[in-house]
This record gives sequence, C-alpha cells and structure tokens, in this order.
Amino acid sequence: MSGHGFPPRLRLLTAGDYRHVFDHAAFKVHGKGLLALACPNQQGHVRLGLVFSKRNVRRAVDRNRLKRLARESIRLQQHRLPAVDIVVLGRRGAHELDNATLHRQLYGMWRRLERDVRQSKAS
Repeated sequence: MSGHGFPPRLRLLTAGDYRHVFDHAAFKVHGKGLLALACPNQQGHVRLGLVFSKRNVRRAVDRNRLKRLARESIRLQQHRLPAVDIVVLGRRGAHELDNATLHRQLYGMWRRLERDVRQSKAS
C-alpha cells in the first residue's frame, strides 16, 4: 500500500492555503450535497482541504464521516489528479448520502475536475 498514504503534504494546512483557493478558484465541480473549488498549485501534486460546517451538517458524526470518505477518495485518486489545491465544501443534505453514493459522487467530481484542468491547459 505504499504510495497511497495521506501525509500532510497532501493537505491544505493553513488559513492562507484555504484563502488562496477561495480567492483564486479556477474550477468549480458540483456534486449532490458537495462543492469542490480548485486552483492550480506549484507543488506538483494534489492537496485537499475540507469544510463541513455545523450549519450545513449538524451532527459531528456526520461531518466526520463525510471528511473521512473525502480523504479516502483523494488518497486513492491522488495519482490521477493534476497539481491543484482542492477545497471540498459540504452543502445541505450531504449527510443524507450513504457511503456508496458519496464514493460515486466524489469519484465523478474528480473525473470532471481532471477533465476541466486538462481542457484549460489545452486552450
């Protein structure tokens, strides 16, 4: 399983990292109950930040489950994704998705993001 970990280099760690993505989001990918904002980075690999607010996802157990599944999804897809910083935002109703549906949503979002980044580089 080497090469598929989730070390700190794959995470957005500071408020400045998050602010940069919010201010310079070149890509937006919607999913049911989720929104991913992304902007290119100079790191050479994908980095992930998660925002699941108490306002949109009431119970801590639901917020933690959503974050865990999003991290797992990125961990497995990190080698396919371009060098971008991604912030995943939880919207209302995200906690109603079961795990299988959430995996499909995230996988589809990463594929769309990969396609959008590839198209922007081609033009």
